[in-house]
Amino acid sequence: MVFTSLAHLINEDLLREAYDRTRKDAAPGVDGVTAKQYAENLEAKLTNLHERLRGGRYFAPPVARKMLEKEDGGKRPIGLPTFEDKIVQRAVAMVMGAIYEQEFKDFSHGFREGHSAHQALHEIREQCMNMNINWIIDADVTAFFDSLEHELLKEVIKERVNDGGILRLIGKWLNAGVLEDGTLSYPERGTPQGGVISPMLANVFLHRVLDEWYVREVKPRLKGRSFLIRFADDFVIGCELEQDARRIMAVLPKRFGRYKLTIHPKKTKLIKFSKPRSEEAAGGNGTFDFLGFTHYWTRSQRGYWVIKRETAGKRLRRAMKKAWQWCQRNRHEPVRAQYRTLCQKLRGHYQYYGIRGNYRRMERLYRVVERSWRYWLSRRSNESYLSVEKFAKLTTKLPLPRPRIVHNI
Repeated sequence: MVFTSLAHLINEDLLREAYDRTRKDAAPGVDGVTAKQYAENLEAKLTNLHERLRGGRYFAPPVARKMLEKEDGGKRPIGLPTFEDKIVQRAVAMVMGAIYEQEFKDFSHGFREGHSAHQALHEIREQCMNMNINWIIDADVTAFFDSLEHELLKEVIKERVNDGGILRLIGKWLNAGVLEDGTLSYPERGTPQGGVISPMLANVFLHRVLDEWYVREVKPRLKGRSFLIRFADDFVIGCELEQDARRIMAVLPKRFGRYKLTIHPKKTKLIKFSKPRSEEAAGGNGTFDFLGFTHYWTRSQRGYWVIKRETAGKRLRRAMKKAWQWCQRNRHEPVRAQYRTLCQKLRGHYQYYGIRGNYRRMERLYRVVERSWRYWLSRRSNESYLSVEKFAKLTTKLPLPRPRIVHNI
């Protein structure tokens, strides 16, 4: 069924709920308005926003762009929409979600209610062990969010949502422009990462490009068992038979090429990942990274072969480097303020990476943070060295949180 009348559902009540669901601690956009400032006289602002949307007078402001460092040394562009624009994007995402959630596949876990990265990690482990998976396709889509073809995206959306009001809003966001270092540009392709609507658009597009294609055309033609796990534009495909994996590897670039997307030829790999029969056989297996974790076969404490996960080397090195740099930049701040921030950083890291089998890598980060803090505290004054005893007394009063297992997956 194609929905042709949806814009009227975006009323003041929906905008108010969208406001409640929008993060209040994110950085402001090009207008500099924070969530706290927007909350002043909120009802009047939402009423005015609704009237502009009804009259087609809503203007999508440009997106401020910041560049974040990637693990490979490159830069990842992140968009910062204005707070009001986030509310409208959230409202449209809620309406579209009510439609598309009915048909999204269960193996798609990115930015969906009831799904999470840890759920995706759990399913990979269970399916590899229970389906006798021997080969993993570790795929990488080159600059997906920057390469998304606008017209192709609109065509895919129109197959289910052909409402003029919704399509015009999406068109405004796609063509709003990007403000970077004072320069305004209008990219012809892509959707900004960081926008509230971007994950929904990515899921809609990749549902058509990958998920439906895999279920309807790929899986029925395979001779062995197989699975697909996707989180936004990151996905892995597991195959029982090598010939099935090689057939998928051959056709995958062609499929994405039809939608003007590129499968990275060097980062996309076919990896042998079978259950070892002996210690010698384990050496012939490879490893793969997914969602920040390295997956590998090893012996359990009881002697069984199991799949374990640990923080990917690039992620761990990046976290340690950032901890050192932060302690260096903030060494002259009050000690208790430094302590509170370091605790937040460590707890945030444990909250995501705290899974069984990963304690040693979390412990390694903990030790690096502790050493970095001590080193740069010793540079606060004329004292060139903060003794072990002095630092021990400090950490007794202000103990850094130790690693802990949060997720039993």
